[in-house]
Formats: sequence, structure tokens, C-alpha cells
Amino acid sequence: MNAIIKELSIRKDYLKNEPVQTIYFGGGTPSLLTIQQIEKLLNTIYTNFSVEKNAEITFEANPDDLTKNYLFDLKKVGINRLSIGIQSFDDDKLKILNRRHNATQAHEAVREAQKAGFNNISIDLIYGLPFQSLDEWETDLDKAFSLSIQHLSAYGLTFEEKTLLSKQKEKKIIEPADEELMIKMYELLLEESSKKGFDAYEISNFSLPGFYSRHNSSYWNQTPYLGVGPSAHSYNGISRQWNVASIHKYTEGILKNSSFYDQEILSLEDRYNEYVLLGLRTKNGINIDELEQNFGTELKDFCLENIKTFIDNEKAYRCGSFLRLNTKGKLISDTIIAQLMKV
Repeated sequence: MNAIIKELSIRKDYLKNEPVQTIYFGGGTPSLLTIQQIEKLLNTIYTNFSVEKNAEITFEANPDDLTKNYLFDLKKVGINRLSIGIQSFDDDKLKILNRRHNATQAHEAVREAQKAGFNNISIDLIYGLPFQSLDEWETDLDKAFSLSIQHLSAYGLTFEEKTLLSKQKEKKIIEPADEELMIKMYELLLEESSKKGFDAYEISNFSLPGFYSRHNSSYWNQTPYLGVGPSAHSYNGISRQWNVASIHKYTEGILKNSSFYDQEILSLEDRYNEYVLLGLRTKNGINIDELEQNFGTELKDFCLENIKTFIDNEKAYRCGSFLRLNTKGKLISDTIIAQLMKV
């Protein structure tokens, strides 16, 4: 806590006095913090930065940490958006994911948050879980939408190296969902969210009108941002900076005034690649005019030439000055984006 507070002070000029539009407590389990610690962090931010009056202030939380009193106190100190890591409403699947909470706690967390006055609630779900059927995924979606949430983030399961799930996959204890099932699950996600009035404004993010994540959208729009704490990344349009992952090295570096981060200056091609990667994931897609203006005619022509096959195969389309992916394209977005990268 002391190191993070000091880092906020050290780096108060990083955003060049630009008004702070969003604050996000995430990247781990911030719901382990006490209300006093959260308030202290917010006060430090308000002291060192110019924060907009209507700033979106999001707090990530595990369902089992969200008690009635904690929720009321979060609202009281200024948190106005919650992102609750539910992942599944199936107790057996939650055990596979090694989650602490159960389905009942997940329901209760959302209901108690609503009682505490939160009207901007997002939940996370994962599909393609081991042994998960299409019907079970549909049940998860039904339960999510029955809670009257405003935002849903849904991700296909990935197996990160050195995690318990990855080791279980290697030992054949669990099997990853096959590609055909994953496609059906994503199509069902698009269909059901649309029925409920949710806009698929990014490949994995869905919201009711007016409730898209302003914070995450700033990443996709390449707005400069400051990240504090171990492993946190920052971006100012010219360079990318990342703090050391080790908590020990991070705190020691901050408190002893020594190095605690690395950085790279982004080349023109790096910035083009990020523009394509982030832009094509969104509903708006890539603005061709903006692409040429920011990166030059050569990279614009490179992009148009390499997306042509996917347009011909009805995976992508051009709408005026924009290139966008359709539903079929979203299902193979990684393949399309990789083809457009300048390496």
C-alpha cells in the first residue's frame, strides 16, 4: 500500500495534467483491501491528479468478498461501478476453476450490490470449461441475464502456462472444449445477449445502451493511461512501460528510489500493430482514413491488401471508411488480426 501510494505521487506528471476520466481497481483481488485502504488510495489519486466529476470508478471483486456492509461502504467512498468475477453459476465448474465462491454467493453478491445502490454492474463469465455442454452454457447465460445486470464480459477459457488447469490438461485429467463447440458457444453468446438488448461493442464485452466500460474502451481507443502496482502497464502514445512483477522488487524499488519498471519506445509498426489488434476487436473496427493519417499510405495499403481475402470470404467487410469483422470473422479474429500484423 505504501509503495502504491508513493508511486502515484512519483508519477503524477505521467498523464501531463490530462483529466482522469476513469479509475479501475483490478488486476488481482482488490476486494481484499479494507475500506480504509481504498479510501486512502482514492484520496491519493484525487490529491495528485485532476479527476473528472463524473469519472467512472470501477472495482473488481470476488462474490464472496462482497458483504452487505462492504458494499455500502464501497458506494460511500465513491465506487460507482462493480465488476464481479463470477465465471460460472455451476458449482462443479467453479470447483474445477478453483474458485472460492459458489453459485449461491454469486447471486447474493449481485442482489446485495443492487440493494446497496449500485446500478452499473458487470459480471465475468467463462465458456469452454472442461466438461461444459452447450446447454450448461445457455443456463449460465440465462442466470446472468436474470440478475438485471448492465454489462457482461465473457471469455473463452485459455490455459495459461504453469497454472493448475494447464497441468491438469497436460496430465489428461481434463480436456479442453473442441473448436466446434467453442464456436457454437460464442454464437449462442451473441444471440442471447442481443435478445436481451445487449450491444456486442467488443468481441468479449456486451452492455446495455450507455453502460459500456469507459475504462476498457480507453485501452481499445489507445487513450494514454497510467497503471500502478506490480506488473501494471502504462501507455502514453509513444512508449509502453511495465512495472516489475515481483512484489518484493516493486516495493523495494519504489521505497528505496531505485528502478521498478522497464519500458520500450514504440516504433511506427508497433503502433500500427496495436491499432489493428485493438480496433478490429471493437464494434467500430478500423478507421481507414485515421490509419493512413497516423501510419502512412504504405501501412494502410498493407492492411487493405491483407484483409481482402477475409472480405471475399465474408469474414470482414468495409463500411464507408471502416473495416469491421462480422460474426464469422469474430470467431477467427486472432487469425485475421495476425494476418494484418506488420512483422
